[in-house]
Amino acid sequence: QVQLVESGGGLVQAGGSLRLSCDGSGSSLAFSVMGWYRQTPGNQRELAAAIVGGGITNYADSVKGRFSISRDKAMKTSYLQMNSLKPEDTAVYYCYVRLPGGGKEYWGQGTQVTVSS
Repeated sequence: QVQLVESGGGLVQAGGSLRLSCDGSGSSLAFSVMGWYRQTPGNQRELAAAIVGGGITNYADSVKGRFSISRDKAMKTSYLQMNSLKPEDTAVYYCYVRLPGGGKEYWGQGTQVTVSS
């Protein structure tokens, strides 16, 4: 069973930085897609950033130029470097992975990111 452990959330002032990590285990296969979604109360979960095996990345317009997603060579751990944080980045951030071949998807438990003004 795949398990995802997130770390790195917390409280930061506007303009500051945080780095989130998602450590995946329980799969003999590398994840084909790794990403980070975020959710605020009363709203749907939205994609912040994603990366696929070839290293191609995708970002929400609201975070382009400020966030950077990366992963280790084994495609088991992903990182989200968040710079120039804004109060509107405040959300619960969820790690997401998908197994190859359109396989199952898994979510982390979520980590709170709070940006104070």
